[in-house]
Amino acid sequence: MEMTARSLWTMVHGMGFGALYLLACSGAFVELYRRYAPSSSGEVTEGDETFLCAYLIAMAVVAWITVLTGAFIIYPWYRAAAPPGTADLSAFPQMLVKSHPGTSGWHSRGMEWKEHVAWFTPIAATMVSVVFLKYGHRLKGLPQLRAAVLFFTLISFVSAGIAGFFGAMLNKHAPVEGGQRIQLMNREKQ
Repeated sequence: MEMTARSLWTMVHGMGFGALYLLACSGAFVELYRRYAPSSSGEVTEGDETFLCAYLIAMAVVAWITVLTGAFIIYPWYRAAAPPGTADLSAFPQMLVKSHPGTSGWHSRGMEWKEHVAWFTPIAATMVSVVFLKYGHRLKGLPQLRAAVLFFTLISFVSAGIAGFFGAMLNKHAPVEGGQRIQLMNREKQ
C-alpha cells in the first residue's frame, strides 16, 4: 500500500488538522455555553478558566495551521497549470475538475467559495480566544459579549465544516496527487 507525498499532505491537512479543529471547536462551544450561561449553577474556578483559555488558544493555533497548510501547500498543487496539449489531466486537479460539465461546479462553486470561507475559521477562533483571554469569568455577567463569543465559535465551526466538505468533495473528484511515493505497508507474497 502506498500513497504520494501530496496525498499525505492533503490527508494531514483535512483529516488531521481539519477534523481535529472541528472536534475542538464543538467541544469549545459546549464548554463555553455550559460554564458561562446565566443559568449555570457552578462557579468557574481559576483552574477551569486557565484550562479553557489554553484550550481556546490551542484551537486557534490548529485553525491557523489548517488554513495555512491548505493555502500554501495544498492549494498551489490544486491550481497547477498543465502544459499545452496535455491529454491526461490527472496531475492537474483544477483543470481536471473544470474539464467535465458534471464536475465543473465543484470548482466554480466549491473551490472558489472554499478559498474564501475557510479564512473565517482561524479569524473567528482567534477572536474567541482573545476575548476569552481578556474577559474570562466576567463573560457570565456580559450577555452580549458572551453571545458574540458563542456566535463566533459557531461561525468558526460552520465555516470549517463547509470548507472541509468542499475540500473532501474536490479531493474525491480530482485528488491532489504527485510527488514522491511513500510505502505504507509492504505486503509479502507467500
